[in-house]
Amino acid sequence: MPRIASGDRAALRQLYQASSAKLFGVCLRILSDREESEDVLQEVYLTIWRRADRFEAGRASVMTWISTIARNRAIDRLRARGPLAYAEQVEELEIDDGKPSAETLLAASQDGRALGRCLSELDERTQQVIRTAFFEGVTYDALAQRMDTPLGTVKSWIRRGLLKLKGCLER
Repeated sequence: MPRIASGDRAALRQLYQASSAKLFGVCLRILSDREESEDVLQEVYLTIWRRADRFEAGRASVMTWISTIARNRAIDRLRARGPLAYAEQVEELEIDDGKPSAETLLAASQDGRALGRCLSELDERTQQVIRTAFFEGVTYDALAQRMDTPLGTVKSWIRRGLLKLKGCLER
């Protein structure tokens, strides 16, 4: 690292040859996109070139230090995509296994009928957010983005709706 810090391009080339496959794997594992991982890897080596003088051998090994840089850069890129980048829509992930869905089984039971009756007593918006969050497994954050509504508002709708459902089911 001292050679790289002093501007020795051959030292950077040696480091690249020794570590690029591992760092590319770190980036690819986080980003799941080959092209984007290649871009991040380039940024990693530019960072190493610019900040080699900050490396402290007493704190970490060279590989640990550069792996941390790669990991952090990849996570930054992932975060820049936005919250919906972490998972695809639930509909696209469903695989039909031939068995009845959880909602179908629930509706078939006596508790399911009671829940259905109580859900129908809620206003349409509250029904929609509760069904989407609990039957489809959509996160509150993703639901807020879908509805273009603040997260706190969606959480409040769900909380109040669940309280109403609880009261109805206890009757």
